[in-house]
Amino acid sequence: MRLSDGDYSEIDGRLAAHDAFLRARYPGERAGRQPIHTVYIPADKLSAYPGWGTEALRAMDENDFPWPDPTIRAKLELEPIEDLRVDFEDGYGVRDDDQEDAAVRSAAALVSKGPRPPFLGIRIKSLEAGTRRRALRTLDMFLDSYQDLFTITLPKVSGTDQVRAMVTLCEKLERGYGLSEGALTFEVQIELPSAVLAADGTATVARLITAAGGRCTGLHYGTYDYSAAAGVAAAYQSMEHPAADYAKAVMQAAAAQTGVRLSDGSTNVLPAGPAAAVREAWQLHHRLVRRSLERGFYQGWDLHPAQLPSRYAATYQFFRDGRDVAIERLHRYLHRQDSGIADEPATARALAGYLLRGLDCGAFDDAGFPRAELAHLA
Repeated sequence: MRLSDGDYSEIDGRLAAHDAFLRARYPGERAGRQPIHTVYIPADKLSAYPGWGTEALRAMDENDFPWPDPTIRAKLELEPIEDLRVDFEDGYGVRDDDQEDAAVRSAAALVSKGPRPPFLGIRIKSLEAGTRRRALRTLDMFLDSYQDLFTITLPKVSGTDQVRAMVTLCEKLERGYGLSEGALTFEVQIELPSAVLAADGTATVARLITAAGGRCTGLHYGTYDYSAAAGVAAAYQSMEHPAADYAKAVMQAAAAQTGVRLSDGSTNVLPAGPAAAVREAWQLHHRLVRRSLERGFYQGWDLHPAQLPSRYAATYQFFRDGRDVAIERLHRYLHRQDSGIADEPATARALAGYLLRGLDCGAFDDAGFPRAELAHLA
């Protein structure tokens, strides 16, 4: 051997800065449950959200739901919405300041009173010049009335300067309201091509995550804003358009192992109207949800109560279909048993994560391993 202790130390020294960068930038998957969907409800219509489960059950009963399953009914009775976003942006529109001020106070009071879904947040207006001050005012007012844990959704992000400004805003509000450092986190909506590919050819979305300094918890794809900005005709705007797949592939690569979670967008084909139209919309939604899950997007947007049954049906089927095989593969890997598949440590982590997600969403209540062991492996 020709290397001395000094040589080892020299290489350690050369890579120390890079080691620190990797630990900070790629800490691995975020611990804890990820909701399978986010429901956006305009702030002035928020009082309707406690009835979403009832509306979803009624739609199932009146329109011959194609995937009857008692666990879906139980989910809709107990926890129809996993993640609620009080919308002050596109769904709410532009109102007089007095109107939006009143809507902010009313929304804060409503969610304070409860019942509340497991996850909650608000979508403010964008930090573009025309809506910037209203966005800041809405967030400030909401915090003045509601200081429990919630997520901020930042729409129409076009560059890193907006994310850095959001970080500064969070820091100021934390100091102003006496919150702990890092208490305020936000999701970035990818709704513009410039948020994916910068003018200099670099991947903007990766820089957005870095600029957030650990405060960015998610990237949410905006199906219709992005498609329109990319020049896709309205009739062809879809979660499965090639332009959408490209954007989401870049998002996925940028977010991998950073702890930033991904959410697909929505379909605007709603299960409403005659029974035949409702069932057709369910079939489309079911297929799109399943497609997103197969591509590693475990969360999406829902815009209508009747989309909840098809969301849960597709999600439960996805995890149930692979449960037994995942348990067997993970068992063989852990016990060093021969198998027809040469699984590696990274695959074992993915198998454990898959089973955890199935438990979290309610697809099954037995994943073959104790939850704590799966969490450790994942």
